[in-house]
Formats: sequence, C-alpha cells, structure tokens
Amino acid sequence: MALSEVPAERHRQVAGLFTERVRGARSWDAPSPVAGWTARDVVRHLTDWFPGFLASGAGVELPHGPSVDEDPVAAWQVHCDGVQAVLDDPKTADRELTNPHIGSLPLAAAIDQFYTADVFMHTWDLSRATGQDDRLDPDFCADLLGGMAQMEEVLRSSGQYGPRVEVPADADVQTRLLGFIGRDPSWRAR
Repeated sequence: MALSEVPAERHRQVAGLFTERVRGARSWDAPSPVAGWTARDVVRHLTDWFPGFLASGAGVELPHGPSVDEDPVAAWQVHCDGVQAVLDDPKTADRELTNPHIGSLPLAAAIDQFYTADVFMHTWDLSRATGQDDRLDPDFCADLLGGMAQMEEVLRSSGQYGPRVEVPADADVQTRLLGFIGRDPSWRAR
C-alpha cells in the first residue's frame, strides 16, 4: 500500500505500522540495531524527543501517558494518539512550528518531515529487535533517501545519524536508506 502524501493520513499509516510492531513485541529488553538501545529504547526515543520539539516550536502540549519503563505499549499509544489528534485538528492548518535550526514551517509539514519520517525509519529498528516483519514502503524509502542525500553533511554533523554503512550499489532502496542512516541492513538480534 502506497503511503499518502497528506501528513495526517501518512502519520496514521506509518504510526499504525509502528503500533503493530509495538503490540507484537515480546521482549522489551531485546537489543536493537541502534548501538546501546533495546526495543524499549526505540519507543522511548520517539515518545521522549517529540513532545519537547512540539511544545517549544509550536506551543503544542501532547498528553502524558505512562512511562515507557512502566508500560511501553500504553506509553506509545497515548503518544501516538496525541500526535494524530494534533494532525487531525482543523486548526493545525493555520499553525506553524518555529525552530532555530529549521526556521518556520506549517505544523503538519514539520510533523511529517521530522517526526513521521523518524517513526518510519525506527519501525525497522523495532521490527529487527523483536523479530517481526521489517519491510518498509519502498516509495517512501526512496523519497527519504533522496531528500536526506541532498543534506548529508548537515545530517552527519548533527550527531543524529551514524556513519554511512556501505551497501552494494545494486541494493534495494530500503537497504540503501538503512545504510545511509548508519544501520547495518544485515543486523540481526542474537
């Protein structure tokens, strides 16, 4: 299924797949492809960084759920539902997010570009950590790779991405995206 171009609908699709992986996780302490992170830490990352980004850039407060340590499934669901409510709110169309690093963007576009894309890429991490289906939408992989490749130096210097992992030149687009963001596409939980 192709992902929507509409930020609210794309978030619903991407977060829906991540939610399936969260609900399918059996061991929250399983290592993930992100060095030093467990499956629980993948969820923690998404639920921890984004509320502050929204609050400081757009004055939007997301609802607080249980901690990821207490209940990662419920923590994710409360967070995910809160983000979706922001995107579904008709007032979002008139709001902007302002950040010193990115300037001002329409709120829905900022959520799509920075957060939904992050959820999409971390779906692979959680899927691999928990032994679930790790296939990602190839068209969105290509879109993300094309956009990020144009600003590789900025991304690498941000500290948000590890060194590129070399992959075969004829690798599929998901493998190339994973290598670009510093993941070893052949990583498996031991």
